[in-house]
Amino acid sequence: MKKYLTLLYIIISSLSFVYAQKTYFPPLNSNAFWDTISPNSLGWCVDEIEPLYSFLSRENTKGFIVLKDGKIVLEKYFGTFTKDSIWYWASAGKTITSFLVGKAQEENFLSIDDPSSKFQGIGWTDCSQEQEAKIKIRNQLTMTSGLNDGIPDNHCLMDTCLQCLTDAGSRWAYHNAPYTLLEKVLVNATKQNINTYTQSRLLTKTGMTGLWYTIDFDNVFFSKVRSMARFGLLIQNKCIWNNDTLLYDSDYLNQMVNTSQNINLSYGYLWWLNGKASYMVPTLQTKFKGSYAPNAPSDMYAGIGKNGQLVCISPSQGIVLVRMGNTPSTLGEVPTIFCNQIWQKLNAVMCSTTYTKNENLNNSLSIFPNPAHTEINILNQVDHKNEIDIFDLLGNFKLKILNQNKIDVSSLASGTYLIKIKTPQQTITQKWIKI
Repeated sequence: MKKYLTLLYIIISSLSFVYAQKTYFPPLNSNAFWDTISPNSLGWCVDEIEPLYSFLSRENTKGFIVLKDGKIVLEKYFGTFTKDSIWYWASAGKTITSFLVGKAQEENFLSIDDPSSKFQGIGWTDCSQEQEAKIKIRNQLTMTSGLNDGIPDNHCLMDTCLQCLTDAGSRWAYHNAPYTLLEKVLVNATKQNINTYTQSRLLTKTGMTGLWYTIDFDNVFFSKVRSMARFGLLIQNKCIWNNDTLLYDSDYLNQMVNTSQNINLSYGYLWWLNGKASYMVPTLQTKFKGSYAPNAPSDMYAGIGKNGQLVCISPSQGIVLVRMGNTPSTLGEVPTIFCNQIWQKLNAVMCSTTYTKNENLNNSLSIFPNPAHTEINILNQVDHKNEIDIFDLLGNFKLKILNQNKIDVSSLASGTYLIKIKTPQQTITQKWIKI
């Protein structure tokens, strides 16, 4: 009996060890070897890798990495860019700030339910004192400050630029200035420089390298592509790096990558969430049905920055995807369409059956001419039933059309519009220009 129990203990211990080692973590020395795994060994469709890289090259990509359970399965650099080149995160860096705020709360430097004025001083906005007092750190994390994002420069940090439009918590709007001021909150709460706090709480514990730089009003993080991948791996593993727990607060971690308010269901604490019933985008108050990246896994969450800086995480697939580079062809302050396109190409590499379905549908639906003056045509090769809504860039509804492929747009003013096309198979949103 004793031998049996001993053998059972050894088996269980071995299984536990294997399970614990499922996720690989590269050495803390960023110059050390990072283990790889071949696409062939995963059963991936290797013939689709080159089309993926060709697409990335056409879209002005500098560097691209895909991790599978922590190991590098795809890594590609373009032009003179190398694994040692430095690039900016843009708004993808908001995700680092989200981690740092959670860490500062865990260390009792602040509470996200503290009013922001506790660390920025009374009068940091142009609002009444009563309205300003309602703005909490939580609102800065969730883009619900109530401040007016429609001013000429919504990056401006001066109090005269921070004007109350409504009460905090009642409106979602992608607004950079309140986010950027989280740096001031962190610095005043921790009594440490933002780079010092980032270095001690994050970089040294994960092998990341990088620095925050102030550019105009913005605070921008710069690093190598692999450092962004390390950060994605950390968050995928619930802020545990190779048995070293960097953030213990499981409640905060859960809230960070789940719906944070009931307005934009696809936004957590500065993370973009996939697989939700609806989503919103910068500059608009429109709610679009479905996921912003239908080709990506439904559990994917992402840091998405200007010009297509991306760190995407899918816990269910063990995938971390990183892209750095210049402006892709699909524009936008938060280029969600580009994120979706990359996942579509990656699905082909991973031999995903959903790839074929979604690609065929997307290719079957198009708008032409674009730009147009008096009439546009909807080409739908799958089903002639459609519901079409046209909005201006402020989210104002302009036109609805049912089951028509030729649309008279002569009554619309010149400008850029969003066209949402809903068919029985899919819903897509595209930009269209009226001239």
